[in-house]
Amino acid sequence: MDRADTARMQLDTACPQMRQLVEHVTSKWGLLVLLTLADGTLRWSELKRSIAGVSEKMLIQTLQTLEADGLVRREARPVVPPHVEYSLTPAGQEARDQLAPLVGWAQDRVRAQTAATV
Repeated sequence: MDRADTARMQLDTACPQMRQLVEHVTSKWGLLVLLTLADGTLRWSELKRSIAGVSEKMLIQTLQTLEADGLVRREARPVVPPHVEYSLTPAGQEARDQLAPLVGWAQDRVRAQTAATV
């Protein structure tokens, strides 16, 4: 990344909508939802089981936020009991593709630090 790219990114951060979107996708639960949905469509209960430690309230809020951002698609089927499925939109998949290398780097870094202390 050259100086012009860095300067452009700094100017972009003055935009509240851009800052908010970055905050949503890099939040603890937002990131985990995007990564968990990368392999396909999941029901709410499957998502809840797949993301260790997330409360119902935080999962609901995170899904609503990512849906409003256009990153997650919610499909409610008209059956009893209610059947709601979540999947990534094309924009959500793009976000996941951008974030996955960062998460991979963090995992490698933690493994390296752990190995160095053993």
